[in-house]
Amino acid sequence: MTDRFRIALAQLNPLMGDIAGNLRKARAARAEAAKAGADLVLFPELYIVGYPPEDLVLKPALQDDAREAIGKLAAETADGGPAMLIGTPWVEEGKLHNAFALLDGGKIAGMTFKVDLPNYGVFDEKRVFAPGPMPGPFNVRGLRIGVPICEDIWTPDIVECLSETGGEILLVPNGSPFEAGKEDVRLNLIVARVKESSLPLVYLNQVGGQDEVVFDGASLVCNADGTLAHALPAWEEALVVTDWTREAKGWVCAKGDIAQEEDRSQAVYHAMMLGLRDYVNKNRFPGVVLGLSGGIDSALSAAVAVDALGAERVRCVMLPSRYTSQESLDDGAEVARLLGCSYETISIEHAVTAFGGTLASAFAGKPTDTTEENIQSRIRAVILMALSNKFGPMLLTTGNKSEMSVGYATLYGDMCGGYNVLKDVYKTEVFRLARWRNANLPRNALGPKGRVMPDNVITRPPSAELRADQKDEDSLPPYAILDGILECLVEDEMKFEDVVRKGFHPATVKRIEQLLYTSEYKRRQAPPGVKITRRSFGRDRRYPITNAFRDARDV
Repeated sequence: MTDRFRIALAQLNPLMGDIAGNLRKARAARAEAAKAGADLVLFPELYIVGYPPEDLVLKPALQDDAREAIGKLAAETADGGPAMLIGTPWVEEGKLHNAFALLDGGKIAGMTFKVDLPNYGVFDEKRVFAPGPMPGPFNVRGLRIGVPICEDIWTPDIVECLSETGGEILLVPNGSPFEAGKEDVRLNLIVARVKESSLPLVYLNQVGGQDEVVFDGASLVCNADGTLAHALPAWEEALVVTDWTREAKGWVCAKGDIAQEEDRSQAVYHAMMLGLRDYVNKNRFPGVVLGLSGGIDSALSAAVAVDALGAERVRCVMLPSRYTSQESLDDGAEVARLLGCSYETISIEHAVTAFGGTLASAFAGKPTDTTEENIQSRIRAVILMALSNKFGPMLLTTGNKSEMSVGYATLYGDMCGGYNVLKDVYKTEVFRLARWRNANLPRNALGPKGRVMPDNVITRPPSAELRADQKDEDSLPPYAILDGILECLVEDEMKFEDVVRKGFHPATVKRIEQLLYTSEYKRRQAPPGVKITRRSFGRDRRYPITNAFRDARDV
C-alpha cells in the first residue's frame, strides 16, 4: 500500500483525427511528468483522436489506428515511468465505446467505458457509441482510482458505484465545451459528487477549438472536504503535477496554484479568440480577410482576429458605396491603424452600376427595394471571396446573433465566409465586448495594448448603409428590446404570454417570433462560429425550415 502519489494533469489541445500528432504530444507530456516524479498522467476524454469526433469515429480505419497508438503507448510504459490514463475509442465485442485505458507495466492494464452518453445540445454520443457497464475502480500501483468519464458525473449513480466498490480518488476526464456561465454549474456539480461520495475529485478538461465548440480547460482538483486544491488556467495548455498523501480520512491533495476567475466578457472574448485561432491554424489557413465597414461588428471581429492570429495575418478591406458615410470611412481606417493590420479600399460603385444596367430591362417598372440593397452586399462578398481565393486567407464574416436570429443579413452577401466569431453573440453583448477590449489586453493576445477602436464605433447608431440615412432601428426594435425578446424565445424557449409578461409589447414579440422562424433557411447556410450561449444556432438549436407553428396566434 502506498501513502504518497503524484498525478500529472495533462490539459492538452488535441487535433481532431491527428492520431500521430496527438500521440507525440502524449509522449512529451509523459516525459515531462516523469521528470517531475509523477506516478500517473491523466489525459482528456477521447484524447487520442480528439473530441467530439462525430461520425468520424465510425470509420474502421480510425478505430484501428487509435487502437494501434494505444498499444504503442502501453508498450512504452515498460520503462518504469508514469502510468497513463488516456481516452480512446475502443471496439469490444463488436460495440464501439468511448473508453479510457490504463497503460502501465508495458501493457494495457485496464479499460473502462463511458456509461452515461449525452444526447442533447452539442452532444449526440448515442448516435456513435454504445454505453458501457457500471464501472469499478482501477488499481494503479496500490491506489484504487475511479474514472467516471465526463457525463458520468452529471448524475450520482456512477460515482456512487465507484465509491461503493472501493474507489479512493475520482479522476474525471472531460471534453466539456465552453458556455458562458457554465463554470458555476460545473463547480456545483463537482462539489455535489464529492459530498455524496466523500472522495476527492480531479476534473480534467481539454482545451482548444474544434469547429464550433471551444474547450476552456479550467481543470481543477477538489478535496473530499470540498476545498479547491488546484485550479488550472483557462484557454491554454498546461501540465500540472499534483501531490497526494494518504491520511486517516483518505487521500488529500496538497494545495497548489488557483487560477484567477474570469468575468463574463473576459471569458467570452477568450473563447472567441481561441476558437478562431484554432480554426484558422488547425485548418492551415495563412490568415483571414474581412470587410471592415466602420461599424462595431466588423471592428470587434478584426480585433479578435488580430489578437488571435497577429496583425500580419489579418487583411481588412473597406468596400464603400455611394451610401458609405465619411464617418464610416474614417472609423474603419482608424480601427485598422489602432490594430496595426493591413487595410485597403476597393469601391463597389462600378460593380453596382454595372448590375443596375444589366438588370434594367428585367426590373423595368419596379420600384427600388431591398433587392438593390442585397446586390450591394453580394458584390462585397464576391470581392472578398476573390481576395480569399487569390491570396489564400479565409474570409471572416462579421454578423452577430441578433441579426441572424431575425434574418437581418444577406444570404450570399454579408453572411458569406468561412467562420464567424460573433455568430453566437447578441448585439448588446457586442457593445460590452468592444468596451471591454478597449480597456483590457486579453491573456495570450497577439494584438496591441490599449484602445483598438475609436469610441465613435461603439456609440454611433448601427447602420448597414445600403440606402440613404439607413439605421438598423428602421427595420428592427432597439437592440436592448430585440435581444431581450430573443433571449426569451431562443435561450429559454418561453411561451408567448410569458415573454409578454416580462414587459415586451405583444405585437413586437409576435413579429420577432415570425422573423425567427422564417429565417431558419438562412441560418442553415451560415458559416460556423464559436459557441458561446446555451442555445447556439446549428449545434444546439435545431429547428425545421418548413414550419407553420406560431405561438403568438391571437395578436
